[in-house]
Amino acid sequence: MNVTRRSPFSGKLHTMDIPNLTPELLKKIEDPNRGLIQNVAPNLTPDEREFLMTGITPQEWEDTFGGKDE
Repeated sequence: MNVTRRSPFSGKLHTMDIPNLTPELLKKIEDPNRGLIQNVAPNLTPDEREFLMTGITPQEWEDTFGGKDE
């Protein structure tokens, strides 16, 4: 499923294909009373969950905060 979000870092719209996301799961994720996203959507990767919550892509995160080895 393709999801589009606006990055708070760049203001740009980005679209990510999240294969394991269904419309029903997206509705649960977007519910402000959902609790921890990792409990609602454990089948999604951390990068996918971050993108759904904030609109930040993995590349933007790395560009802003550096890689794991830095």
